[in-house]
Amino acid sequence: MKFEYARISASLFQQEYSLPRIQEYVEMMVYATISFSLPFLLGHEQLLVGAVVNCALVLAALNLKGARLLPVIILPSIGAYLAGLIFGVASSALLCMLPFIWIGNAVLVLSIKYFVLDKKTHRVAALGIGAAAKAAFLFLSAFALLSFGMVPAAFLTAMGIFQIATALLGGSAALVLQEGKRRLVAG
Repeated sequence: MKFEYARISASLFQQEYSLPRIQEYVEMMVYATISFSLPFLLGHEQLLVGAVVNCALVLAALNLKGARLLPVIILPSIGAYLAGLIFGVASSALLCMLPFIWIGNAVLVLSIKYFVLDKKTHRVAALGIGAAAKAAFLFLSAFALLSFGMVPAAFLTAMGIFQIATALLGGSAALVLQEGKRRLVAG
């Protein structure tokens, strides 16, 4: 178990291909800014916003290292909550879910890093594993919070089937974009 933990930890500092530090910071800012801003621009179109956020998460997993992953993992859900405050649809239930959403995002990022960059698993299979793990974690978290009366039952759908759909859609788009980036770099 200790060996596997060390491998997962080491995969945090891997990239698909080496980027100059400045490019890594620029990409971090782009992914985080887009993910944070979308709820303000598009409202609560969960399928579209979720797909774009998951696209950014997968791109971050492949291109960023270490602490530079944190803004992309954390800021999207904060943006969604703040947009809800401004537009009047925020709820304390979403506030209760924030730490679980952060962990779910981290599960997706770590799954991609571990399976693609460390284990050399096929990208589509790694995306499926990561999307399923994220959705399962969020669904079980929402279910537990529902049992304590902290979130409404609608969260089960939002944190279950919508999560796997948006992770697969956004992750697929990210894999296509990453392939284009890789060809440009090799070009």
